[in-house]
Amino acid sequence: MPLNYDTIKNWRFDEVRQRYDEKDAMLYALGIGLGQDPMDTAQLRYVYEKDLLAFPTMAVVLGYPGFWVRDPRAGIDWVKVVHGEQRLTLHAPLPPAGLVVGRSRNTHVIDKGADRGAIIVNERTLHDEGGNLLATVRQSTFCRGDGGFGQGDEAPPALPPAPEGEPDLRCELPISPRAALLYRLNADRNPLHADPEVARQAGYPRPILHGLCTYGVAAHAIVKSCCDYDARRLLSLDARFSAPVYPGETLVCDIWRRPGGELRFQARVRERGIVVMSHGSARVSA
Repeated sequence: MPLNYDTIKNWRFDEVRQRYDEKDAMLYALGIGLGQDPMDTAQLRYVYEKDLLAFPTMAVVLGYPGFWVRDPRAGIDWVKVVHGEQRLTLHAPLPPAGLVVGRSRNTHVIDKGADRGAIIVNERTLHDEGGNLLATVRQSTFCRGDGGFGQGDEAPPALPPAPEGEPDLRCELPISPRAALLYRLNADRNPLHADPEVARQAGYPRPILHGLCTYGVAAHAIVKSCCDYDARRLLSLDARFSAPVYPGETLVCDIWRRPGGELRFQARVRERGIVVMSHGSARVSA
């Protein structure tokens, strides 16, 4: 049964008020691989309480309204949904501790056809206690079993593909075999990322890494390569997920510079030689 456009487009999300502390900020940073060299003081500022900074992509796990597509009222075949794209715009530095208010809405419901599924774009804004806008988080969910409902929105502008030719920068970052077990403590405790039997039932030889953890590792690569580990310079980060990553693999991030602080990137797994994140676009300040 196809989903109902009006139901999804007008889905009511409760406001989420979330308090987090320095431990949460450090745990997120550890989950995306910061602090692997405990003598590197540039990385240490994200995993040690002295002069602590919150890594900006932590915004994607804050104020989250939960796995709402599983609600029977949505009429979505939630077993078949996958994370398609992630977009993030940062309006102000994320404090290392505090309270954030998340406000969510579905901005696009796109019908790709009866045999091609549907895409739902959810937008979440994060505000501090004073009402100041900290970040805008946009997530595209590909509902593989829910196309053909006959009406829908135009898709938002597509993300740009990676340029041809050799990248200007290349950054390799090892992903810890324990990365998924660490990262799941931030927000997403889906057993697919921890239980070998659940992973096998889903068609994977072993538990896979969270897509948002791969996204965070790619942000880590950009901050290391283009921002001298000053993550406050990262202004936006958008990407499309194209294949899963397994804990213990190596992420290779190819980066192309563009004028005005614009970057293009894609990420691949060195061991298997496949692109796992494509159509990457970022913006950094001088």
